[in-house]
Amino acid sequence: MSTVIGHWSLVTDPQPRLFLWHDDALADAKDRILSGDPSIQPSIDRLRSDIDRAFEFHPVSVMDKAVIPPSGDKHDFMSQSPYWWPDPDSANGLPYIRRDGEINLEASNFDADRLRATCSAIETLALGWYFLDSELAAQHACRLLHVWFTDPATRMNPHLEYGQAVPGRSDGRSVGIIGTTAFCRLIDAIGLLEVSGAMSDMDRADLLMWMKSYRDWLIYSELGRGEANAKNNHGTWYDAQVASIALYTGDPRITRALAEEARLDRIARQIEPDGSQPHELSRTRSNHYVVYNLRAYLSLARFAEYTDTDLWHYSADDGRSIRKAIDWLVPYALHQKEWAWQQITPFSRREYVRIFRPALSTYKDPTYQNVLDVLDAQGCADHREHLLW
Repeated sequence: MSTVIGHWSLVTDPQPRLFLWHDDALADAKDRILSGDPSIQPSIDRLRSDIDRAFEFHPVSVMDKAVIPPSGDKHDFMSQSPYWWPDPDSANGLPYIRRDGEINLEASNFDADRLRATCSAIETLALGWYFLDSELAAQHACRLLHVWFTDPATRMNPHLEYGQAVPGRSDGRSVGIIGTTAFCRLIDAIGLLEVSGAMSDMDRADLLMWMKSYRDWLIYSELGRGEANAKNNHGTWYDAQVASIALYTGDPRITRALAEEARLDRIARQIEPDGSQPHELSRTRSNHYVVYNLRAYLSLARFAEYTDTDLWHYSADDGRSIRKAIDWLVPYALHQKEWAWQQITPFSRREYVRIFRPALSTYKDPTYQNVLDVLDAQGCADHREHLLW
């Protein structure tokens, strides 16, 4: 059953498997669209324009890169670390040297940007199917999935052995695993597409097998173990990725173990009693990384709900907690305090919506509604998160 609004219509029947987004929130958003609620109109208008751009995004794959991985197999994903640059004091620039926060555009010659763009387009198109009943959007999203993940001629091999290489130093590093953080949201986009009617049974089965293989590589490979031991946002995002893929592949025991270990291994080590995050504040793009790491925590806490593990309300004996980290950000989001740490690139205040929309949904704290009201007045009323939480 669907209801037509203009040249779009709204899906009202399917019940997809979602792990990050709230299915009741998505259903509520559809109801509000039907009732003509003006507060949600900016988000829907923005989604429509995003869908139009996603239709223009043609399928890409790991086969599109000009370079060949050390393995000799172009199906292997490759990325180059974006913060490493040729050494000006070396005749050939090798080995590269690190300039934290300064992006070397050489990195765009590999697979990372194409993967991020693919995941973003798939998410947008899947939401276009769900909210606006665009069968063409679902079909295009499934085509993008097929080319990147399951087509034998173009599929990516399920590992990141050559992620974030550094010329003259390493063919691949554990930190390259940060390149698949979008999978936390991709899993839910796949959940929508599975009930859209556009995904073939073969692709559904092949995607599941791909994710199982990638999950196992993340858990058992040397690079995967290295990222699991990271003490900053890399470790948090590793947990969030594995937790999401484990739920999708039907093994919540892995998610539960990660969530239980996160209390001491993540929260108690990364968040101070006042809510600050010293590992992220030490970076040259500190505002970005504080929000980025907290987004990983919110994702992990959401995934943990499916295993009856509550990270949202966990607090260490000295007060370290996810909520304390959220509250620490409030005066900066409200412009009551000026950011006092390095941020060498422009920071978009839209990123705060990714924190305070889930926080409001979870804690029902009017302070977070106040933050969102301020952000909406500053041009964030069209943010996608308003549809998802």
